[in-house]
Amino acid sequence: QVQLVESGGGLVQAGGSLRLSCTASGPMFKTNTMAWFRRGPGKQREFVAVISSGGATNYADSVKGRFTISRDNAKNTMYLQMISLKPEDTGEYLCNLGGRWKLPGDYWGQGTQVTVSS
Repeated sequence: QVQLVESGGGLVQAGGSLRLSCTASGPMFKTNTMAWFRRGPGKQREFVAVISSGGATNYADSVKGRFTISRDNAKNTMYLQMISLKPEDTGEYLCNLGGRWKLPGDYWGQGTQVTVSS
């Protein structure tokens, strides 16, 4: 069974930066697509960014040019570097393993809260 643990969330002012991490247990990380999703206050969960096992990436239009997804297979860890944060980026950020590109897979982390103040 895979466990995903996110970290790195917090409170930041608009224009600031944060780096989220997601560490996976077990061997599935290296061969699976990983993704970040988020759920804003009163909103449905939405896709943020995805990275394939080979390193190909894709982003939601709302974060292109501001967020960068990456992975370190040696550490079983995925990252989301976020810059120029906006209040609308506020939400719970969820790590996902095993999806098909922008469609999530079955494994989720518990989430890490990002709050961007104006």
